Amino acid sequence: MNPSKKITYQEAGVSIDANDEMVRRISRSLASTFGPRVIPLENGFAGLVRLDYDEKLFKKNYKNPVLVACTDGVGTKILIARQMNRMDSIGIDLVAMNVNDMLVQGAEPLFFLDYLAVHKLIPEQIAEMVEGIAAGCRMADCALIGGETAEMPDLYAEDECDMAGFAVGVVERNRIITGRNVAPGDVVLGLASTGLHSNGYTLVRHICFKQEKLQLEDRLDELDGAPLGQILLTPTRIYVRSVISVLSSYKTKKVIHGMAHITGGGLVGNIPRVLPPSCNAVLKKKSWPIPPIFHFLQKRGPVEEQEMYRVFNMGIGYVLIVAPDFADAVKTKLEKAGEEVYKIGMITPGTGKVVLK
Repeated sequence: MNPSKKITYQEAGVSIDANDEMVRRISRSLASTFGPRVIPLENGFAGLVRLDYDEKLFKKNYKNPVLVACTDGVGTKILIARQMNRMDSIGIDLVAMNVNDMLVQGAEPLFFLDYLAVHKLIPEQIAEMVEGIAAGCRMADCALIGGETAEMPDLYAEDECDMAGFAVGVVERNRIITGRNVAPGDVVLGLASTGLHSNGYTLVRHICFKQEKLQLEDRLDELDGAPLGQILLTPTRIYVRSVISVLSSYKTKKVIHGMAHITGGGLVGNIPRVLPPSCNAVLKKKSWPIPPIFHFLQKRGPVEEQEMYRVFNMGIGYVLIVAPDFADAVKTKLEKAGEEVYKIGMITPGTGKVVLK
C-alpha cells in the first residue's frame, strides 16, 4: 500500500455529491405534501408537525388525541418495478400499505417517512421514487416530512434497492375503531381493489416468470390484452379520503363497527382480526366481480381456490363492517366519494372466522 495515496468515500463506493444532488431534486416533492400542520425547517435533522393548529381558516384541534403508527414495505413487487425501470408508482404502494392500515383504527394520517436503500445513489432515480411517495402522500392528505436514503454497495448488488415506509396518524380516543362493537346482523361492505395491490408477488412471479416463462410486455387475452407488466405494477388503492369522509359524517353515532385492510392473508386472514370471538363473517363469493388477474393466476398455477383467498385480496381491498340500519347510507357515501362498493356479506353468530359461500 502506498501511504501517500489518499482514498475518498466516493472511491469506496459512496458519493456525497450524489446525495446532495438527490436532496436538491426531492425537496419540491416533499414540499408539495405539506399542509398547515407542517412547520418548515430548512436543513433540519428531523421533521416538525403540529398535532393541532389554531389558524382561523384551518382550526382543527383534538380533545383526547391518540397517535397511531405503522410501518411496512412493498415486498417483491419492487422487483417488477426494477425490471420495468419504473420506480414512480411503487412509491404510491409504499404509502398505501401504511395509511390504509392505520385507517382501520379510524385514524387520519399526519405524516410519512421513507427509507430507501440502494447499491448506487442515482439522483434522478431516487427523485422518481420520492415523487411516487409524494404522490401517495397527497392522495392520503399526509405530509412527507423526511426520510433516509442509504447507499450501500457492499450490501446491495448492482441495480438492487429496497424501500420501507413509516406513517403516524391521529384519532380521538373515543372514536378508535377496534371491532369490539361488531355484532350479528352487521353488513360487510367491500371496497374494490385495483388488482393485486402489494401482496402475493412471490407467488405471482413464480407463476408468471419461472413457470410460464412470460415477459412483462406480453399481452394476453385472459388479461383483456393489457401488458402483463402494466397490470402487475398497478398501484395499491389508497382509501383514506373516502373512508375519513364517511367517518367524519357520523360525529356522534358509531355506525362503522369494524374495518380491515385486505393485505397478505386475504379476506380470510384479515377480517378475523376485527371480529369478536363470538362472530363469523359470512361472505358471498359471487357478490363482487373478481378482476381477471386473479382468474389468470388461479388457472395458470394452478392454485386451489382456498389458497387464492388466503394469499390475495381477490378484488376487495378494504372492508367496512356497518350497523345494518346504516349500511345503505354508508355505501352511498362511499360511492359518491369515488369507491366501487359491494355488499359482500353479513355478520352471524360464530367463532371469529370468515366463511365463504
